[in-house]
Amino acid sequence: MMDNKMIVEGSLQSVDGGFSFLGRLPYYRGLGLSMIEDIQVTVDGEVQPRESVRFAVRGKTYTLDEMETCYDNRWNFGEKAQIIVLNGGLSAGSHTITFAVRNRVSYLPFVPTTKDTKDLALAA
Repeated sequence: MMDNKMIVEGSLQSVDGGFSFLGRLPYYRGLGLSMIEDIQVTVDGEVQPRESVRFAVRGKTYTLDEMETCYDNRWNFGEKAQIIVLNGGLSAGSHTITFAVRNRVSYLPFVPTTKDTKDLALAA
């Protein structure tokens, strides 16, 4: 339903040791960070290692393992989080980014994974 709005257009940028983009939660209510089961980033067909992914919201940055036990912070509906991948960086130009989020919702009998793919440009 909101999967095509997960990746924020024009948000790809270089960061120290990698790159980042802005992402939105694909769930209409917002969730505590411990309810985010996994975040997967694929760049130009190559899945990035889980250990290289970071999640930043409202000035705090977490590894995916740290998010598993974070009970005092949320990712709210519509809020733009910075998704950081420490992979050494990307070359300037267009890159195909796939952003997948698997979350746990108490009333669903399954664990949904929602994803979005967009071509984003990285400026030189």
